[in-house]
Parts: sequence; C-alpha cells; structure tokens
Amino acid sequence: MPLSLFNNADTPELPPWKVLIVDDEEDIHVVTKMALKRFELDEKKLTFLHAYSAQEGKDVLQQESDIALVFLDVVMETDDAGLELARWMRQELKNKFSRIVLRTGQPGQAPEERVIVEYDINDYKEKTELNRTKLFTTVFAALRAYRDIIKVEEARKYQEIYRNGLERVIDATSNVLEKRTLKQFFTGLLQQVMSLLQIDQTSMLVQVKALGAVYSENDYEIIAQINNEGETQKIDEELIQYFNKARAEKKSIFEDGTLIGYFPSQTDSVSLLYLKGINSINAMDTKLLEVFTGNVSLAFDNLLLNKEIIDTQEELIYRLGDVVESRSNEAGNHVRRMAEVCYLLALAIDMDMDEAILLRQASPMHDIGKIATPDSVLLKPGKLLDEEMDIMKLHPEIGFSILEGSKRPILKAAAIIAQQHHEKYDGSGYPNGLAGDSIHIFARIAAVADVFDALTHKRCYKKAWPLSEVVTFLKGAADSHLDPAVVKALLDNIDSAVDINNKYQDKIA
Repeated sequence: MPLSLFNNADTPELPPWKVLIVDDEEDIHVVTKMALKRFELDEKKLTFLHAYSAQEGKDVLQQESDIALVFLDVVMETDDAGLELARWMRQELKNKFSRIVLRTGQPGQAPEERVIVEYDINDYKEKTELNRTKLFTTVFAALRAYRDIIKVEEARKYQEIYRNGLERVIDATSNVLEKRTLKQFFTGLLQQVMSLLQIDQTSMLVQVKALGAVYSENDYEIIAQINNEGETQKIDEELIQYFNKARAEKKSIFEDGTLIGYFPSQTDSVSLLYLKGINSINAMDTKLLEVFTGNVSLAFDNLLLNKEIIDTQEELIYRLGDVVESRSNEAGNHVRRMAEVCYLLALAIDMDMDEAILLRQASPMHDIGKIATPDSVLLKPGKLLDEEMDIMKLHPEIGFSILEGSKRPILKAAAIIAQQHHEKYDGSGYPNGLAGDSIHIFARIAAVADVFDALTHKRCYKKAWPLSEVVTFLKGAADSHLDPAVVKALLDNIDSAVDINNKYQDKIA
C-alpha cells in the first residue's frame, strides 16, 4: 500500500537566486542592484551579497554554499585579485557550480581567451559594455546554466541515494524475512524502518518511542516495542485513533511527527507500526518505505500462515502430551511447564534461538512412550516394585520407536528427548547408559526441567516438595544425575521457573 504523507501547510515562497558582487567600487554595486531590481527567473527573484575585496569575497563564499552567480572584478587590492579569487573558488573551495562573470575596466590586463580557459570563468565582460539590457541577458544566461547544472547534480545525487536506499530496503527486507516469530518480526521491523529513515540508533532510543501492533478480531495487541523510558507502552486513545485512521484509509499515514505504518495481509490481520518523534519524511523516504511496505506485507502473510500451522501443531502436541501424562487431570499442565522451562534454560545457556524454539516445541513429547505403560504401573500410589520399574523403564525406547524415522525437525528432536531424558550425567541412567556430552543437550535440559517439575508438584506417589528442598536436591544431583551447567542455569533463573509453575498450575479434577 502506498504511504500517504499529510501536509496541510501552504506552499512556501521560493528562495531567491543569490548573486554575489565582488568589486571595490561602490557605484558598481549600486548600479547592478538598480538594473536588476525587477529581475525574475522561474518565479524567483534576486538577492544580493556584497564584497569589496577578494578577501571579503572569500569570506562570503565560505559562508554561503548556494550562490548562483558571482560578478567578479579583476583589479582590486592587487592587479589579479579577481583572477586569484576565481582560481581559489574552483580549486580550493571546490565550487564547480556557481557561475562567474568577470567584469573588468582594464581589458588588456586580463585577456579574455586566456582568462576563460585558465580560470574556469563562465563569461567575460568589460564594465563599459554592460548596459541594462546586456546585464539582463548575461544574468539570464548565467542563472539558467546554474539551474540546469544543479538539476543534473541533484539527479545524480538522487540516483545515488535511491540506489543506496534500495540496497538498504533489500537488506532490511531480508532481515525481516529471517524473523520467525511475531515478536522477532516486529522488533526487526522497528529497527529496519528506523534504519531506512536513517535515524541514529542512540538518538532514536532517546527521542523516538515506537511499537509494533497487530489488529485482529477487533482488538490490538502489542508485540514488540522500543521505548527510551524503559516502560511498557500502553495503547491509549490517541494510539487507537491513529491506528483506526490507518485501518480506515488502508494506508500508512504521517502527521504531527507521528508515522503509522500500515502493513495489510491476505488474512483478516493487519500489522501496524507506530513511530513518534520524527521531524520529517522526504520524498525519497516515502518511496523507500513504499517498496519496503510491499515486501513486508508478503512477509507478514507468510509469517501468519506459518504461525497458524505452528500453533495448530503445538496444540496437537500439547493435547497428546496431556493424554499421555495424565489419563486424569492430575498433571494436566506438566507438558506446558516442561516446554517453557526447557525454553528458559536453553536461552540461559545461550542456545541459538531457533534451537531453543525447537526444544520448546518437541519437549512435550518426552514421555510419549508412557502411552504403552499399564495404568497399574503408571498410576500406582507408592514405590514401584522391581518388575514394575522394569516396565516403566521401557517407555524411553517405546517413545523413540514411535517418533524415529521422521524427517520433521520437531519429531526428530522429540525422538532424541524421548529416548535420552532418563540418561544420567554420570552414565548410570537408562536405557543406554550414556554419560556427559554423549547425552544430547536437548535431553540434558529436558531432564533438569522434568526433575524440577516432578519435585515441585504433587504426584499420585508423593507430595510437592518445598522450593528450598528442591534447590538442595538439584545442587546435590549436579554432576551425577544432571548436567551441572544446566542445573546452574535453572538455579540462576529459579524465580522465572517458579513463575512458569504459577502460570501453568495443574488442573484439579
């Protein structure tokens, strides 16, 4: 969708052409101004700057970067002061755009042909021949040349900026397309839009408040935000008005220093971007954002479709895990707590985000093999007999046999976890007596999460342990039963793990 920039201000008056007169004779300044007082080109008048020596001319030229025309006397404080000023303009000041008209009262002292060639002079006039008509003609020719040169230069810069801008758009879009969750997507979207607008990141964090939101089913939800005050942005009435306006007009809007980016999808959902504190957006920014918007809309469609598939998949996994884990409602949220604690620990040990997400998705199937465990063993209130324990110990291999052979990453990870989560770090576990790093990191994390959950919750054969006793047990189990690095990660984040327990409490039948 195109970006619409609202601008109700009146069209500003065009700036005048700047003409610099460098001459040590006051009368020349006065006569030139009088002769050109009604001059106008492209609805722009003239404004005059004055210098009475070459040095003063240098001072003015250094201060004013957009002088269109310089009337330059040859003989001032020295016989060639004007010529040296022209040389300085072109070679040292690197001013290739201002037109120079050399005016001299002593033509023999500065031959026209040599001066124009050697000093990059655009016109050469004797003061005696510059009557009002010729002065008008000279100024018209010089300003037209300056105007056209500037247009060519602006076109060159525009092409360069647009090329660089397109490179930024391509880079920004590819970065956004890499985001696999809504939070990652919108955080990347905020960062990349600010990059497109070339807002300094440090400055941005101080001056610009931003958030990404999704509108779906008549409600707004904040997905990601950047806020220099460190507080959670609320969706207040002002934001709702902005969001509703963008949705009603089905396009991005910019007004009062606020940008609302509108990114529609093929579904009923719309992603919205809110940036506040932007001084202006120029035509180039608008075009780049239009290109970026189109690409992001495609990415958003794919993301929502992928999210729907993943959400459905996860719900099926959780429901299957619930059936296996409980057959009653006694431990109905065990698999959800397992998934979240595994994810917490994975991030705590600096696991790659994609791998951490995969672990969270696969871990609910860790006990899938218990589907073949008889109720008399699975639900026995009390300690199992040796032959009953032998039956219980079959579930890792049964789970592995159910899940093995799939090419799907989640099922491949789930097969590993199902088979190895009862292995012990010292090699005394089952079914294969694996030890240390021979146990897959997914299984080592799942083992810690499983033990923590089992100890902190009531089971048919035990009561929930106090947290202090759980911590003591975990410390004692490190290096023998459990991976010490993963145990440390849990103890360092014990409050977050307890929060997960509180969020997903067991359902009571």
